[in-house]
Amino acid sequence: MVDKDVGLMAHLMRRAGFGALREELESRVAKGYEATVEELLDPASHGIPSFHEGILFRHFHGFKNPGNPINMQASWMYRMINTPRPLEEKMVLFWHQVFATGYSKVDNGNQMLAQIDMFRCHGLGSYQRLLTELSKDPAMIFWLDNNENHKEAPNENWGRELLELFSMGQGNYTEQDVKECARAFTGWTIAPKLPRMPYGRFPWEFEYRPDDHDDDEKTFLGHKGRFNGEDIIDIIMRQPATARFIARHLYNFFVADEVQVPSWQDVAPRDPVAIDLIGDAFISSGYDIRSTLRVLFNSDFFKDEDVWFGKVKSPAELISSTIRLVGDYQTPKPGITELGIECAYQGQSLLDPPSVEGWHTGGEWIDSGALLRRINFVADRIVDTSLPGVKAIIDTLAAKETMSAEELVEGCLELMGPIEMEDPTRQELVDHVLKGGPISRGNTEGQRGAFAARVTETMQLIASTREYQFG
Repeated sequence: MVDKDVGLMAHLMRRAGFGALREELESRVAKGYEATVEELLDPASHGIPSFHEGILFRHFHGFKNPGNPINMQASWMYRMINTPRPLEEKMVLFWHQVFATGYSKVDNGNQMLAQIDMFRCHGLGSYQRLLTELSKDPAMIFWLDNNENHKEAPNENWGRELLELFSMGQGNYTEQDVKECARAFTGWTIAPKLPRMPYGRFPWEFEYRPDDHDDDEKTFLGHKGRFNGEDIIDIIMRQPATARFIARHLYNFFVADEVQVPSWQDVAPRDPVAIDLIGDAFISSGYDIRSTLRVLFNSDFFKDEDVWFGKVKSPAELISSTIRLVGDYQTPKPGITELGIECAYQGQSLLDPPSVEGWHTGGEWIDSGALLRRINFVADRIVDTSLPGVKAIIDTLAAKETMSAEELVEGCLELMGPIEMEDPTRQELVDHVLKGGPISRGNTEGQRGAFAARVTETMQLIASTREYQFG
């Protein structure tokens, strides 16, 4: 049976990070659940260093100034695997899915990663500040055409998505509000760019042009004034719909899969009480994400065992957590670019979402092709006994001279998660192991190799189950 304290900590580390090995889980259990939450929420004040990019860039010079999406994606994937601040990086992934911006149009890896850095800097702080920074982000300005939003010729793309996908959601504003919002953001643009030849790209910079800003009176969500962009964001933040919209996003990402955003206007939340609690925390904290997440992670609905495996892992989560489990890519080495590409093969091309709506999550991560790809990815790595994480699992299980099929299955489930598995699935695993005959560590090299093969085969089967593919 799974130790409930370890199981809860594993649940927290899957949701607030990219998983954790058994040794780390036991260490965090000894530290305490609430203390771990505080460390995740505010790593700097607990002496947790930030990720050291220099080591990666010394090995892969092209990651410092990515000239192609492959380097850009690989750089971020390596960071997910090795970050000492898992929640900080998980929030970057969260905001990238909410504020989906794509390389396919922006065509500038530096600016895409600059946006990611902005999420890293502000992602756990004030949501009002984050929206303001997003409004000034050159990649977002270009992605949603606000550089084409002029006093005499407004462009509504940014204003529409700010209301529909970034703050309030459909049904909570009018078409006139979209027009007035667009007018308020006229003049928010990108400074003239230096030619990229012959030295390469120069950084894009935000520029406010007062002569191109519509300073006439506007009526927005019932308020009248000569609004600029900051005023619009301030009004948006005071709308109850904004708190509810962000609460539902946080629930969908950290707690359990919801229906997709376009259905939120018509389909009630899975847990309305939880949404209300998250929304109230968001409002009472002055729109502070760190404070809101503190309430979420310490809530009964988050700790409830019914949601422990209530989310399909995104490709980024599946890949990063698996690589952490097997102990690969702990230092830079050839092949890291393949992990970024693998994420795209599984349906999540990092930094290049299919549209401004981002990716559809939950069950839509998996179809027949994607599922096979996901299973094979894990199976190919979990069988590699040269990897330190795989070797550690085998050595731990080999501490017993002999074991039953039930003990082998249970041991693998414990060390790969721990993973709670339904009885019929568990029994199928046990029955399969039984067909292989008695289990013994053995004394010769051949016997030890046979034992390792029994262990890795069992882990491969576990990797194909619903419970491993969910998190």
